Amino acid sequence: MRIGLDVSGGDFAPKVNLDGLKLAMKELPSCTFYLFGNKEEVLEHPSFIDVDKERIQVVHAPEQITFKDNPTRAILRKPKSSISVGLNWLSTRKIDVFSGTGNTGAMLVGSIYKSTTIPGVIRPCITSTLPTITGGKTVLLDVGSNADCKADVLSQFAVLGSIYAQHVYGKKKPKVALLNIGEEESKGNLLTIAAHELLKSSDEINFIGNLEGRDIFTGIADVIVCDGYTGNVVLKQAEGIYSLIKKRGINDEYFDRFNYENYGGTPILGIRGNVIIGHGISNDIAIKNMLLHSYEVASSGLAKKIKKAFK
Repeated sequence: MRIGLDVSGGDFAPKVNLDGLKLAMKELPSCTFYLFGNKEEVLEHPSFIDVDKERIQVVHAPEQITFKDNPTRAILRKPKSSISVGLNWLSTRKIDVFSGTGNTGAMLVGSIYKSTTIPGVIRPCITSTLPTITGGKTVLLDVGSNADCKADVLSQFAVLGSIYAQHVYGKKKPKVALLNIGEEESKGNLLTIAAHELLKSSDEINFIGNLEGRDIFTGIADVIVCDGYTGNVVLKQAEGIYSLIKKRGINDEYFDRFNYENYGGTPILGIRGNVIIGHGISNDIAIKNMLLHSYEVASSGLAKKIKKAFK
């Protein structure tokens, strides 16, 4: 498998990207890695010295899209950036998956612009994996790419999340729930009430009804659907809880699973190619896990399965 990595993206690039790469290479011995970034900087970096260079190709991409750049303008104005070049290689099938911890908006916009959206998908989205108290994982979507949604968009998120949970996390018949302020069908705002009707009538998913915020981490649902605004608040709250627990010196096996390092990254669902987005503050462990998840997503044929479902 050919895995692409943006080595210029993230707060601590390129060091942690290269250190994480070395860790991932040990666990993915059959993969070839393509590094997108400033070639001179990469080749001269101390962390590149002891890398297995027979399994690596460095692709020169001297420009960088920073977190301060406007995503849409940056993709157009910086065609030689690591994100733009990496997505070009993905769209022309020179690599099987592209991952990075750079500007999330640019990764999303660039993916839609270069890889294009799967026909039938209204809006691509991003997910987050949340640990459940039962030892499992719950997929939450959307978590920020679509702040304002309509009912039909939430209905599609349910299908996308269900396919992801089934083929990447091995859930045979994922239980899908709609995040709401009450379990009753009549509860919620205009969006959730309308979305509930669509989800209830869908034969593409295993819909179990509304889910309240207190049950997010219980494992009742394998997939939880919400608009990006709500999902991002939930995600940031989970990150905040983990930070508070660590600051107070509390060690707990369950809450340790809130650490973003364990998940590495998340795919953009609904585009033709495999693109994995990681956290901007990722360290080498998070980069390693992002690359491992990139392998899982590409190996599962996730994008092709979504395309087939929406055909």
